[in-house]
Amino acid sequence: MLRGFLTVGGWTMASRVLGLVRDQLLAATLGVGPVQDAYQVAFRLPNLFRRLFGEGAFNSAFVPLFSGLLAREGAEVARGFAREALGVLLFWLLILTVAGEIFMPQVIGVIGYGFAPATKAIAISLSRITFPYVLLICAAALVSGVLNGLERFGVAAAAYVLFNVVGIGAILFLTPFVAGVAHAAAWGITLSGVAQLAVLMLAARRAGMGLGLPRPRLTPRMRLLMRRMLPGLVGSGVTQLNLGIDTIIGTLLPPGSVSLMYFADRVNQLPLGVLGAAAGTTMLPVLARQAQTGDEEAARRTQNSAIEYGLILTLPSALALMVLAAPILSTLFGYGHFTAHDAVLSGQSLAAYALGLPFFVLVKVLTPGFFARGDTSTPVRIGMATLALNLTLNLMLMRPLHHVGPPLASSLAAAANAAVLAFLLFRRGYLRPDRRMLSRLARMGAAAAIMAAAVGTAQRMLLPDIAQLAGLHRLALLGTLILAGMTAYALALQAMGVIRLSTVRDAVARRLKRRRSARI
Repeated sequence: MLRGFLTVGGWTMASRVLGLVRDQLLAATLGVGPVQDAYQVAFRLPNLFRRLFGEGAFNSAFVPLFSGLLAREGAEVARGFAREALGVLLFWLLILTVAGEIFMPQVIGVIGYGFAPATKAIAISLSRITFPYVLLICAAALVSGVLNGLERFGVAAAAYVLFNVVGIGAILFLTPFVAGVAHAAAWGITLSGVAQLAVLMLAARRAGMGLGLPRPRLTPRMRLLMRRMLPGLVGSGVTQLNLGIDTIIGTLLPPGSVSLMYFADRVNQLPLGVLGAAAGTTMLPVLARQAQTGDEEAARRTQNSAIEYGLILTLPSALALMVLAAPILSTLFGYGHFTAHDAVLSGQSLAAYALGLPFFVLVKVLTPGFFARGDTSTPVRIGMATLALNLTLNLMLMRPLHHVGPPLASSLAAAANAAVLAFLLFRRGYLRPDRRMLSRLARMGAAAAIMAAAVGTAQRMLLPDIAQLAGLHRLALLGTLILAGMTAYALALQAMGVIRLSTVRDAVARRLKRRRSARI
């Protein structure tokens, strides 16, 4: 599981870094304003359905069933199940895509409720370009689930790099041929879906799991999948509705608020995507196999290890983002039409998002504990309560805190979500945090606090006003701060006995030696 965690995390990191490059281009060319807000809504709409149907409900039900069939009845039976699932998924998504294109003005009327008429018109035009991405990327997510079930995590994770590669290419080279940068970026989203699906289908074929284009059939296994999927669909829908609420609230705030929160969230998604997605993706098939074979002791060890893997880097990431929020936003996006004042405001949103970062990761780590045992209904009930809490907090915080209100509401709701998930897993005997784990987590927190204090002090001394520096100077000084923080954290972990740097060095050396031997 650790090897898969590092593989998925590495490819996700590459994708997130390229995503920052794409966002830098958008920030420099569009700045913060109505066109940027319209594009972000057009991007979030298909992304919402991707998480809902692809990475959310469908995969949470599909991967345990696929892994169980693969272990019990062999590859051919599992392949037949995957083909049936792809046929049903494509059928329903095609209907959804056509309906979305027809009723897009009504959809944007809800999501962009607070937009001015001109901004709504741009959002409708862009959303009609991006919406076919729903069909493409949800099919790609299913094929990724097949590869993950085979524990071939690398190809599935690497395919998502294409989203940002194609997106960057579209902004740079397609802009002269369409209405503007926003339209080029919108076309880049849909074209990236084509590229991702093609790469994943080829990888599945090479793995002996060629899926083709099957005819949709409601077989008994499909009915079981849909019964398992329905609670997860509601649960994922609750999560995505939380994000939708944030977007709608953002349209009611001063113009540019959606953009300010978007750029902050993109930075926050770097550690969240790398650590949370890697832990959840690699943990689910392992935990499902252990749970379905009755090895509960191994499943509990896997759960504990995943929590440690997730938090050892999430805790320092959260504190570093809070301390360095404004310098990070200024360094990454503070060029062209994205002003120094925009960076300060977006940094405030980032600090609020970062507060909830450990809890967002814990939700991704704890939820597979239910899914692996076929329980997709409990997270739904928790999610519905979280939705109500998030909506209440948004309404309470939006007026006094403006662009900070929705991020802070999301963080507080995530903390409540993680706490309830952990409590229920503990009560059912699926989570047993031993004394060693609790001690290590406490020492990780102390080491992260030491790192944050060191970085905060250095930042006040070296970067009192980073926006006044040239771009390369900003990057160099921010990189120095980050490197100093990493060093301080590593030394603190060593001093507190959480890790031994010599052991890590020796493990890396052995892995490199094995790779050289394999090439020879």
